[in-house]
Order: sequence, then structure tokens, then C-alpha cells
Amino acid sequence: MSTKKNKVKFNICNVHYALITVDDDGEVTFGTPVAMPGAVSLSLEPNGEPSNFYADGYAYYTISNNMGYEGDLELAMVPESFRTDVLKESLDDNSVLVESANVETANFALLFEFDGDVKKIRHVLYNCSAARPNIESTTNEEEIEVQTETLAITAAPLANGYVKARTGDSTTDTVYTGWYTAVYLPEVTPDTSGTQQSGQQGTDDETGGQTL
Repeated sequence: MSTKKNKVKFNICNVHYALITVDDDGEVTFGTPVAMPGAVSLSLEPNGEPSNFYADGYAYYTISNNMGYEGDLELAMVPESFRTDVLKESLDDNSVLVESANVETANFALLFEFDGDVKKIRHVLYNCSAARPNIESTTNEEEIEVQTETLAITAAPLANGYVKARTGDSTTDTVYTGWYTAVYLPEVTPDTSGTQQSGQQGTDDETGGQTL
């Protein structure tokens, strides 16, 4: 029996982030995804284009240059959890958010989905960083206009080359329903007839994160 396929996609929702930890051996661990409500739009453009090496009068070899994606994530408001976990703003004894120039922001996986006419399409970008949003607003006039906040997102490849993953037409129910429980991690399964690409939800480590 054939699987129904999406013909169109629309709407962004279910945005989550999951913090990345890299140990001394270079092993990547993902934390539990945290919801970021209020997504308005997401626009990411590919970063890096293939280039050609010319010899014998023609394009002798094409060099892959996938450097990930760059763009903007627009939200109604950046959640306080993202500000403290990723942008590294700190809460003082009076629960006031304080921004310091002496701390580095954290990297994270970005998870989200687009609606489809048949089924939602779920994505994960594995290695993201975010710039601080602008501080801006305008005065009220005859009608109140909601002021959104925008994060400049850079999604770079992991050390193993992985940039992103997304659900397909035949993704298993286990992987699909668990997309926001743990960051999905692909794996290569040996096969006597060749190499097969498969995947699973990441294996829990002792801290509850996912390792790659």
C-alpha cells in the first residue's frame, strides 16, 4: 500500500532547542529539547556553494562546500529559558535578567516543523548558534501593532559533517512521535550487501542527554 505524500507545506510551529555539550574527546551530547512558543517565521539560506576545479579545459572535479545555513528565526518573544540557556543572560537575586560581555553563548540543536496537507514535516538542525536580538519597539497609534523579536541563526555542520535531518514520507511512527523527546541521531548500519543508512533516537547518557 502506497504512502500518502504531502503536496504543499505551510506554517511553522513546534520550535524547540536542545543544548549541545562537547567533551574533551569531541563527543557531542544533546540535552532534552525545550519548547520555544510563539514562532512567527523562519528563513534560512544555504551557506556555501559547490565550486569547480578546472583541468583539461572543463570542470574536472566539483568540490563540495556545504557550510550549513544562515538566516532568521522570528518569534513573538524570545523565551526567558533561551536567554539564560543559550544567550547566557543570568538571573540575579531579584530575578532580573543581566547580560554580560564576559560570557560566551551556547550552541544548540534547533527543532521545528512545517504543516503539510497530509502530515507535518519535522526538522532538526544539529549545530546552531544565535546572535542577540535587537532591542526595538514603537509607540502605540490607533491600532496596537505587536512587536516581534528576531534571532539571527547560523547552522554549521558538526565535526562528523551532519548538518540537518527531516522526516520523510515513510518515517517510522516511533521516530516521528519521539521527535521532540530527544534529538534524532542517524547511524550507519553495516550490511553484507553494502552500507545502509538508518537512524534512531539518540542513546541516553547518564545525564539524560543524547550522544552522537
